[in-house]
Amino acid sequence: MKKEEKIGIIILAGGSSMRLGRPKQLLSFQDSCLLKRLVVEALAVPNTVTLVVTGSKSDTITPEIADTGVHTVFNPDWQDGMASSIQTGLQALKELLPNLDSCIISVCDQPYVTRDVFKALIKAHLHSGYELIASSYADTLGTPALFRRNYFKDLMLLHGREGAKKIFMQYPKDVFTIPFEKGAIDIDTEEDYINLIKSETV
Repeated sequence: MKKEEKIGIIILAGGSSMRLGRPKQLLSFQDSCLLKRLVVEALAVPNTVTLVVTGSKSDTITPEIADTGVHTVFNPDWQDGMASSIQTGLQALKELLPNLDSCIISVCDQPYVTRDVFKALIKAHLHSGYELIASSYADTLGTPALFRRNYFKDLMLLHGREGAKKIFMQYPKDVFTIPFEKGAIDIDTEEDYINLIKSETV
């Protein structure tokens, strides 16, 4: 019998939200905040372990998700960019889940990521045999995305602001995609957030 895959979900929540001017992780959305809502969705995915990587404003952000019981790790190098948070998260996840098979990387400013998106990534990996699964939206590939352990070394070689997309570009023939139209919606500015709230009340 094929062994069950060990899969972890890394939620990147270490950025400073410079363009917004306040922590986007804590923006109110659907009776919660962006980060907590995503944590709850990730924790609802069976047979996975979820880890949140904090950085900027960690002292403010971590208490907001403490009651979920989610694992957290602080990235002391968060100012270096997303790559350092990916690497901090992957290292910590491997300690939580020895012999980790795959990890999903997700960011907290995509408000419409749900447990079904995570499940679709896992299903696509298990059924297609592909080891890089990307979300597809707005004519691009992005997060949430699944990486099997063959690509962990590439994640550990990312620098600065580089993220998952660099690896998709390195190995285009290795990538399988799932459609996630609402993945194109992310929150970087106050205007983005106002538009999100307006769309929810229509």
